Amino acid sequence: METPFGLRLPEVVVMTPARFEDATLALKAVQELKTVVLHLGSMDPVEAQRVIDFVSGGVFAIDGQSERLGEAVFLFAPALVSIEHATAWGQADRP
Repeated sequence: METPFGLRLPEVVVMTPARFEDATLALKAVQELKTVVLHLGSMDPVEAQRVIDFVSGGVFAIDGQSERLGEAVFLFAPALVSIEHATAWGQADRP
């Protein structure tokens, strides 16, 4: 199937990193045109902030996008992914 991603279908990867070193896996996934949801609730808050800063910086460098979805949940997407904010079912606001 031909998509804006070429012959690949878009993928969403959900990750729950256990340590800072796992952040490289999240960034690599976004570089491979995958959307990543990071759940950082089980990490030490200081280390979780380091992960967010690292992945956010890398995603920004490749013109990707990031969104905070919840208290410790973040979405990172490549530039080809459109993120819409729905206020109600069927109504979407673009940032």
